[in-house]
Amino acid sequence: MATTSDPDPDPQNKQIFILSGQSNMAGRGGVSKKPKRWDGVVPPESQPHPSILRLSAKLEWEAAREPLHADIDTKKTCGVGPGMSFANGVRERVGVVALVPCAVGGTAIKEWARGEKLYEDMVKRARESVRGGGEIKALLWFQGESDTSTEADAVAYQGNMEEFVANVRRDLALPSLPIIQVALASGFEYIEKVREAQLGMKIENVVCVDAKGLQLQEDNLHLSTQSQVVLGQMLAQAYLSPTHGVL
Repeated sequence: MATTSDPDPDPQNKQIFILSGQSNMAGRGGVSKKPKRWDGVVPPESQPHPSILRLSAKLEWEAAREPLHADIDTKKTCGVGPGMSFANGVRERVGVVALVPCAVGGTAIKEWARGEKLYEDMVKRARESVRGGGEIKALLWFQGESDTSTEADAVAYQGNMEEFVANVRRDLALPSLPIIQVALASGFEYIEKVREAQLGMKIENVVCVDAKGLQLQEDNLHLSTQSQVVLGQMLAQAYLSPTHGVL
């Protein structure tokens, strides 16, 4: 039975944020290495709130809660990501926050090229998100670990990312869509080359927050639950900061 605290399933004034990339955006906070199991711990900063919604895999709006990507990144075990702490960090300023989870673990930037399934699914979900009203306010992007294994992939990252930004803006008809990307906290041999590309992008309304130094889990690849909380807060600060010109 509905209560006064239940969210409107599709408010017209919702502020929409696309969450995309690979595993650290999908969320592995609290997921043990063996067996792959989420501990179920949700920090206060990542708790559900009536003004935070998510678009399900079935393209239906529902109350958002961790793990946000459970029905999207279905081949992996999902835990806490940055999305809920981000949403809690901006909701008092923006009102109804509507999250569109799209991230899938272990994916390289070339899999997010126009015409590829991940990219087309993301665009489809983004277009569906505004069908009942609302506005896409930003894309949050955390990806690149899979591109740090070979020099060729790392060198190509900047061009591929610039193309990704141009394609998303064109396909969503949002030429100035704010994109907040995360500079890698972990990776393999060529991580610094990818980080250099991420931190050095000179495209209008593309800003970067740096995850380097945030605590990793025992696999030395995925952020811990508390690090995901901090990252979400960093993303919220970047979105709300007037110096970045995102709002």
